[in-house]
Amino acid sequence: MKRIAFLIATALVTAAPIASPVLARDTATADYSVGPQYDTTHVYVPEAEFDQFVASFVATFGGTTSKQGEFQVTPTKSLTKSQLVLTPAGTVSVFGFKTPIPYPFGDERTGYLVTDMDAAVTAAVKHGAIRRIATFPDPIGRDSLIQWPGGVNMQIYWHTTKPNYTPLSTVPENRIYLTADVADRFITGWTGFAHGKIVSDTRSAPGNEVGQPDKMIRRVAIESGYGKMLVFVSDGQLPWPYGRDMTGYAVSDLSATLAKATAAGVEILVAPATVGNRQTAIVRFPGGYIAEIHSDRVR
Repeated sequence: MKRIAFLIATALVTAAPIASPVLARDTATADYSVGPQYDTTHVYVPEAEFDQFVASFVATFGGTTSKQGEFQVTPTKSLTKSQLVLTPAGTVSVFGFKTPIPYPFGDERTGYLVTDMDAAVTAAVKHGAIRRIATFPDPIGRDSLIQWPGGVNMQIYWHTTKPNYTPLSTVPENRIYLTADVADRFITGWTGFAHGKIVSDTRSAPGNEVGQPDKMIRRVAIESGYGKMLVFVSDGQLPWPYGRDMTGYAVSDLSATLAKATAAGVEILVAPATVGNRQTAIVRFPGGYIAEIHSDRVR
């Protein structure tokens, strides 16, 4: 009996600390978002294809660019071409490294502007993210890279001088592909941090959305001050190029947009198709950037 009591007591002591991190992640935190026009998809392209990518992106979506420059944007020694492309359908930060890319840069999908750098990182950690790198200064502010459950990598950034970008005509979607093992942890963590609202949670969406026409998937649409997010939950057995499309861009006329894109050297990887209430296609820009483009279906 003494041995049994000892084992029970040991189990209770061992189990008790597990609840603490969960409670910490559930702690309410402030909303540090600024607006979706300040969300930038990070696009890494070979230096030789930098200008061609920028030209093709502007030709496809319109908009303007910042002045191109060469900077050290990492805390360790490096050099990259860098330029912002600001379009009515979304903004991209383009990098064409002239040196090897230091770890862990290159696999962060999005950059989110926040009002308070240190507080935002602390809030993300409370909601289940981890820091991939300690906060560091860049030429115009401060940055940190974080990772959410499921390996979803993001940048959080803050500018010394507050930027002022024109609001978007259409807000792009951050497209996240996960398995059921981790989807709920990611969704709970992200919505808690971002003060996100689950707009829809379709448990039996058609699998052709992710190239699996014979299967059903879960699709979760989330909106927050950081913009839109679409989470696809599947078995992960996705045919190429599904899962490589980090961002989905909404346009008023898909056919017209694709015509401009192909004229600028963009390759159509998945032909336009009707999926739910939208027409959608997946394309690859010069330099290798893969994106989804969609428009509402005409009824």
